[in-house]
Amino acid sequence: MKIKNKIILITYADSLGKNLKELENLLTTYFKDAVGGVHVLPFFPSSADRGFAPMNYEKVDPAFGDWKDIEKLSENFYLMYDFMINHISRSSEYFKDFEKNKDNSPYADFFIRYKDFWPDGKPSQEDVDLIYKRKPREPYIDVEFKDGTSEKVWCTFDSEQVDLNIKSEVTKKFIRDTLTNMAKRNASLIRLDAFAYATKKVGTNCFFVEPDTWELLDEVKEILEPLNVDILPEIHEHYSIQMKISEKGHWIYDFALPMIMLHALYSGVNKNIIKWLKMSPKKQFTTLDTHDGIGIVDVKDLLTAEEIEITREALFTKGANVKKIYNTTAYNNLDIYQVNCTYYSALGNNDDAYTLARAIQFFAPGIPQVYYVGLMAGENDIELLEKTKVGRNINRHYYTKGEVKENVKRPVMKRLLKLMEFRNSYPAFEGDYFVADTDNEEVLEISWKKDSFEAILKANLKTHEFTVSYFDSDNKEFKELTGV
Repeated sequence: MKIKNKIILITYADSLGKNLKELENLLTTYFKDAVGGVHVLPFFPSSADRGFAPMNYEKVDPAFGDWKDIEKLSENFYLMYDFMINHISRSSEYFKDFEKNKDNSPYADFFIRYKDFWPDGKPSQEDVDLIYKRKPREPYIDVEFKDGTSEKVWCTFDSEQVDLNIKSEVTKKFIRDTLTNMAKRNASLIRLDAFAYATKKVGTNCFFVEPDTWELLDEVKEILEPLNVDILPEIHEHYSIQMKISEKGHWIYDFALPMIMLHALYSGVNKNIIKWLKMSPKKQFTTLDTHDGIGIVDVKDLLTAEEIEITREALFTKGANVKKIYNTTAYNNLDIYQVNCTYYSALGNNDDAYTLARAIQFFAPGIPQVYYVGLMAGENDIELLEKTKVGRNINRHYYTKGEVKENVKRPVMKRLLKLMEFRNSYPAFEGDYFVADTDNEEVLEISWKKDSFEAILKANLKTHEFTVSYFDSDNKEFKELTGV
């Protein structure tokens, strides 16, 4: 199924219902007209990081179901899968064979061995300082081989996520075989997770290295384009990098919108959001929330340093049940780039502010993505957070079928679903959009027009009141969308 210009849901296989069967049942029962696609977060056997340390891509984790369940889901929704192009599990058969057989392993060149990568077998302090790191350490693990020897092997993230040597022939074959198999298994879109870390070169920061990054994206595109599957590179960094990727014709994420939106709704001032909506490309997926936190680094230079700090501080004062300590080592979380909080709670569990945020997202250029907790207008899960002491779990509640059934009765849910169904069905969103200039800093007006169809969002960022009007081609008149 080709990508459609309809809202795509982001969810784990066991977060809306306990497995893929229950997920499919819930979506077709309650959300069939509100959701057009589903990004099923990694559903393969994995050893860590909630699926992001895949052991292989050939199987569905039996806890979630099997390929037949994925196929069933694809009957009504276009699907996006994750391919962790930067790394694979330390518990995978590939790494285990390497540990056992070392140089005699068919996977001896599958990983980045320090002795081969660095001219002297190890980096200088200057080299280490230059590397773009997610952890406050040199990016390696010590590997003990069966023959009693040991080596340093590149590891950017968790010790269970070992980086791949994308330049070796054995890895190139693995990438080609894996992507081809995903395409044949009903993927419409493949997200390249952590792809900016995959290109590494001595004398660089080993992050988004050019031209190597473009060569890698071209290689992946060459594999998938004949199979009618698109790619979505995933990167959290300065917005200009996203713009570069967009200029090359690829889909991108709008990771800047979440913070810009919060700033607009906290301050009641439209200046920054108008500027961003006017410069945003159309070939993108918009977000307010994902399985990770609310990105801070993505809005540098779109908001001033002062505006970023004010917005970040407001998250803790205006948001509901979010504390600074949740983003520290006390909760196994020390990421200066994001704040962990549900988007509903970031807006103080305020129905009006939250519904307006979604209305603006749905009128923004691109295809909207809605995270499953956001779909449920979910509050911060303090109980799960305290139980696990993992900061990101504040935004990873497990919804039972019964909880979903009860949640859809809430007024905020009814308003949200009405907006989603309108966004998915009204033809104007296939056309051109326009952001109006205004002298009133509290007002935001966005319109979409295609042929005789026109949809207009008028909002007050201060009061959080808004209207959605549209041209009814049958009656030849403008009508206001009710129930939102």
